[in-house]
This record gives sequence, structure tokens and C-alpha cells, in this order.
Amino acid sequence: MRVIAGKAKGKTLKLVPGQGTRPIADRVKEALFNILSWRLPGCRFLDLFAGTGSVGIEALSRGAREAVFVEKAPQAVRIVRENLHRTGLADRARVVHDDAFRFVAQGGGRRADDDIFDIIYVAPPQYQDLWSQALLALDASPLLAPDGVVVVQIFPKEYRPQPLQRVVLTDQRRYGSTMLCFYQCPADPGPSALPS
Repeated sequence: MRVIAGKAKGKTLKLVPGQGTRPIADRVKEALFNILSWRLPGCRFLDLFAGTGSVGIEALSRGAREAVFVEKAPQAVRIVRENLHRTGLADRARVVHDDAFRFVAQGGGRRADDDIFDIIYVAPPQYQDLWSQALLALDASPLLAPDGVVVVQIFPKEYRPQPLQRVVLTDQRRYGSTMLCFYQCPADPGPSALPS
């Protein structure tokens, strides 16, 4: 696993041993960041269920102003920190050793406006319905910026419509056994979060 583009391009990332995390494939990560490319410079990025930190690190490498990594497994937290130091991106990162649901419920710690995010990436363990629980929690949370986007990574068979109040599904992309679902707040009549 490696950083695909940007400041840390080509740097290899350590994996979390065992089966507890599911790293995103490079081709899926590349497709994701091609879609989000115009939103990245200067954005605040939240990597929930961070695992190795690969997605948030890619965002930092490509110009995100800051990334926050939330992960409850101690071994994964250590790997995220190691990967941030390997890539030289630790100065723009905050690693939070906590349960993702508690982090969302508490508003991310709410350091004034510091915990409002432009992009939130959600990739929990599969087949436990955690993705929908996380999405519903984010839908009711102040963590997402008014024009922000939530991206959920799931196995395609996990998908089902959700009773959302604030965000709406704007796109879905399937890459083999991985599906990316894009949700955003529709209030801003400006440019869409996703290219047409």
C-alpha cells in the first residue's frame, strides 16, 4: 500500500496486522481522489474508522489543510501515527484514539469551529450495519460543513436507502467488491460536490 499522488507520492504505508481492518485498494483510492480532487486543497478531512490512515494520508498528500483520524483499536492507532511520520505529514494531522460513534456524538471535541469538516470518509468493518449507523449519526451531527460531503465505503450488498434528514445520496460508484456512496448537503445552490 502506498501514497498515490501529491507531496508524499510513492511512500509506502504499513498495514495493521490481522483481519481487523480492510485497506482500500489503490485503484479505488485513486478513483476516489480523482472525484474529490477539486475539493481537497485547503479542506478539513475526517477519516472515521481510520484503520491504517491511508485515506486521510492521501488527502493530506494532495493538499488537505488538516486531517483528523479516529480509530479505537490501539494497534491501528500506532500504525496511523507511524504512517504519518513515514510520510512527513504528521504536522497537519490529529490522531484521536476513540470510538467513532462517541467522537461523532460529542461533536469531535468541539474546539470552537475546528471540528467542522469538508470531507468525511467512513469505512467501518463490513456486515455489521456500522456504515448506516455512522451515516445516520453524521446526518444529525454538526461535524459536516454546510457544503460538505460524506463518502461511505461498503460492500455493494450492504447498501440500502437510509432515512436521512440533512444529507442526500448524490452518487454511487462500484469498483469490484467495493462501493463508494457520496452524500452531501443540498442547501448550497453552488457547484456540486461531484463532477458531472
